[in-house]
Amino acid sequence: MNKSFVVAAFAALAAFPLVAGSYGLDLVTKIMIYAVLALSLELLVGSTGLVCFGQAAFFGIGAYATVLLMGLDWGDSMLWVLPAAVLMAAVYALAVGALSLRTKGVYFIMVTLAFAQMAYYVVHDTPLGGGTDGIYLYSKPALGSWLDLDKPLVLYLFTWACLLGVYVFLAVLLQSRFGRALAGIRVNEQRMRATGFSTYPYKLAAFTISGAMAGLSGFLFAVKDGFVNPELMSWHLSGAVLIMIILGGLGHLRGALIGAFAFALLQELFKSEAIFGNFAKHWHLGLGLSIIASVAWLPHGLVGIPEKITQRLRGVPRQDQEAHHG
Repeated sequence: MNKSFVVAAFAALAAFPLVAGSYGLDLVTKIMIYAVLALSLELLVGSTGLVCFGQAAFFGIGAYATVLLMGLDWGDSMLWVLPAAVLMAAVYALAVGALSLRTKGVYFIMVTLAFAQMAYYVVHDTPLGGGTDGIYLYSKPALGSWLDLDKPLVLYLFTWACLLGVYVFLAVLLQSRFGRALAGIRVNEQRMRATGFSTYPYKLAAFTISGAMAGLSGFLFAVKDGFVNPELMSWHLSGAVLIMIILGGLGHLRGALIGAFAFALLQELFKSEAIFGNFAKHWHLGLGLSIIASVAWLPHGLVGIPEKITQRLRGVPRQDQEAHHG
């Protein structure tokens, strides 16, 4: 059932350009980019139990690296710009992880936030990142004449391919011995240590991989918008991505996809003046209330809707439903 849903979702996304206009194509491209970012955080939070509040830093580094590298006279080939942007995000994630993973709980959250804020102020307060004005991407990476990311449809399909690649990679990774070790760390790290596992290298590897994937989403974002500014590294974005994976359902890769789409579409819905009139100016209120209602009614995320409906139809009491999930 789960695999069928994922296959159907990716097939629908692949066919979407056949019926979409320019606005729809742009919107779904943006959502898929955020879905890649959500998947990167799902690896940490849902699969390893590490609540990171600095994911925006790796996203922003990937985006800024893309713009800065394209400003050099080394050519605009995606063969080196994309790997370089991902590598820079991964290197920063490795450095951050090496230090922050020596802490636990709320201290880990605060340390990752502190490192993200450091990256934010580097691009905000120095000429390197163009300050508050940001930097424009005047030419976009390409791979010969057949992969020109300046074309909306090509960018859409490339983003779709990246999202599919990241999803498949994580699905395989989490089924491997490495993935099972991460699951053990999430459930009971002390027991893992007692059985002879050195958990630190596993967590550091997961943190670095997560940072690299966030850098990939940053690359895609910079190419799509053609502009980067310090807000890409703000804690607001880290919080939004965390909400996405909670909304979709922690511990499920498909939850990260569903959460990214649900969050972005709710945002677009409450911003619509055609539907909400003047209330659209206060879209944050509507979005917040919707998320609160969703979490209250679906504590296990949107992925739990089919099971919840099935249990209601069977007449399973609420306490038994919660015991089953627990």
